[in-house]
Amino acid sequence: MQRTDLRADCSSCFGLCCVALTFSKSADFAIDKPAGEACPNLSDDFRCTIHSKLRASGFQGCTVYDCFGAGQEISRRAGKSWREQPGRQMFAALPILRQLHELLWYLTEALEYRAFEAEILAAIERVESVARTADLTKVDVIAERAVVNELLLKTSQLLRGKQSKKKERRGADLMGKGLRGADFAKANLRGAYLIGADLRDADLRQADLIGADLRDADLRGADLTGAMFLTQAQVNAARGDSATRLPSAVTRPSHWGANPAGA
Repeated sequence: MQRTDLRADCSSCFGLCCVALTFSKSADFAIDKPAGEACPNLSDDFRCTIHSKLRASGFQGCTVYDCFGAGQEISRRAGKSWREQPGRQMFAALPILRQLHELLWYLTEALEYRAFEAEILAAIERVESVARTADLTKVDVIAERAVVNELLLKTSQLLRGKQSKKKERRGADLMGKGLRGADFAKANLRGAYLIGADLRDADLRQADLIGADLRDADLRGADLTGAMFLTQAQVNAARGDSATRLPSAVTRPSHWGANPAGA
């Protein structure tokens, strides 16, 4: 698979995330919606009728969801939509294939670093094979994650090198912390809780951000050049501006504004 195969293409999907997933009324969703029931904003042609104003309409959660291309792949395999045939199998397969595609996203990035190439290629081949399983509900995703994570961790450690203890922040609770201008270059921030953290002008170059929770983190002016294992969903969940520097694999979210004067 190429990176392009692991990017969501809603135009080639039967709107699976709009049906398969549960919405709970909150700051992220304006309504409650059980799994298996179509969102009322989903049109007959499987397009979102409020796509251009999701955040303003109270559906911020939709803007930070990324299926890593699982939606269009399941739709392609099914051939017919859930409106034309029972969709339970498609709905059950979505979260599983999404996780497998996420692993492939990380592995594809790791391959670009040209370290442990043989092992990474073997892992890609294995995950791609598992992703082709007819009944994805039988896949042990936890086991697949464990194998891949070990390889990704080894890659990260090699590329980042030995760092000071203050940069080893794996799983750290940094929610709401004032970290403006912090030096996190090549830091280990795997799984760190950075919800609402002030990371303006922070140096996050080549930091390992796999699994880091960046919801509402302020990344205005921050430098994430070469940040490792950063996903589009993480970026979409954060706040940034035109001065935020991002890795080439992710794009600047449309809802990010310019840097306010005096910020």
